[in-house]
Amino acid sequence: MSIWIAVGLTAVGCYAVKLIGLLVPAGVLERPLVKRLAALLPVALLAALTAQQTFADGHTLIFDARAAGLAAAAVALVLRAPFLVVVAAAVLVTAGVRALGG
Repeated sequence: MSIWIAVGLTAVGCYAVKLIGLLVPAGVLERPLVKRLAALLPVALLAALTAQQTFADGHTLIFDARAAGLAAAAVALVLRAPFLVVVAAAVLVTAGVRALGG
């Protein structure tokens, strides 16, 4: 039952955050700092999530096939490859390393 309480509280919290966002005056949203934060915050959060999912396993730092896939994606991005090629490179390298026993 405690899981359903957590789900309910999360739903109420998400709704409250959305409602608060709608109540913010337009003048606040037009400030340059707010615009810059709104542009950069999703990128920072996605980068943090990617790093955590790639290099962490509980409380230990790991380097496995996921790190190789991320490196392949980074190389593809540096070479300005299209998004699908970046994803395909990451998937193929990760699968290759895992197939080789990594």
